Amino acid sequence: MATVLAALRGRSGMQPYLLFAVAIIVPLIFSNGGFVNFLADAGAFVLLALGLNIVIGFAGLLDLGYAAFFAIGSYTFAMLASPQFGIHIPFWVMLFVASGVAALFGILLGAPTLRLRGDYLAIVTLGFGEIVPQTFLNLSQWTGGPNGIGSLDQPSVFGYRFGFAALPYYYLILLLIAVAVLAANNLRNSRLGRAWMAIREDELAAAHVGINTTATKLAAFAIGASFSGLAGCAYASKLQLVSPDQFGFNVSVAVLSMLVLGGMGNIPGVIVGSLVISSLDRFILPQLTNFMHGFGVQIDLTNSRFLIYGIILVMTMLFRPEGLIPSRQRRSELRAGDGIALQEQELFTEATP
Repeated sequence: MATVLAALRGRSGMQPYLLFAVAIIVPLIFSNGGFVNFLADAGAFVLLALGLNIVIGFAGLLDLGYAAFFAIGSYTFAMLASPQFGIHIPFWVMLFVASGVAALFGILLGAPTLRLRGDYLAIVTLGFGEIVPQTFLNLSQWTGGPNGIGSLDQPSVFGYRFGFAALPYYYLILLLIAVAVLAANNLRNSRLGRAWMAIREDELAAAHVGINTTATKLAAFAIGASFSGLAGCAYASKLQLVSPDQFGFNVSVAVLSMLVLGGMGNIPGVIVGSLVISSLDRFILPQLTNFMHGFGVQIDLTNSRFLIYGIILVMTMLFRPEGLIPSRQRRSELRAGDGIALQEQELFTEATP
């Protein structure tokens, strides 16, 4: 792992290309259906983490209800591309519709709340994340209630229907990830991205240099939510089912853990963190549970995943606060800030009698 991380840090410009080259050939080498299915599911969470990275990693806004936008994107697809209302809008159109609807709800949430900061903003987003699944649960005449909506339409390309094979969904989600990475990278280097980072470092100073902080934060919420809508649309079409229990607070915690572990603000780090947490949830914890059961230790680690997530977050903050693959730009900014602070302290010490 250390060798891989060192190689990824070696040339930051080659990181995305290296990761995607590996992602393209992995299913061709390991053609096991269960493994490819896992990769497709993990890819959806990579897409979620890329969206949350815009909100937290770029703009510095703590969002604890990000799964709500995931639910909105999924249910938008389910209602407009299924027998639920007899509407069958094509999947490729629904990608844009679900993304736009999620972005709209991001604006509706952000407009009245983004004047809040810190813990207050986190509490509001947490409440929103709890309200949305409960709303879908209670509107049973439209959403199917606890049973959800099934028999969703499948994507098709030139008459070829994806069916239930995992491989076409994997490459579909990989394509969406490529688009999301390109968009996120361009946004980070744009004027809007620099405004997000200025707000992340010091919102008051950003406002004093002329940045409209409310509109800029609203853009972060909307764009991050649109990524979640894309993930929700693709994930729902793969599962052929949406239900409220798929979008609980645990999803938001898992995606946040992916960001912290991989490295907030760094796109390759977010991808690696997402894959590590997904592997932990799908493979590592069940295998460790079976191993311990073989020695008579009756502990189910899969039911303690949130305890393990918490331990991972604490250990990461203590020993590697910048994540597995920290942002080089972020690290240089922090070092520059520490250097300035040290110079100011030395000047103050010399001036003090």
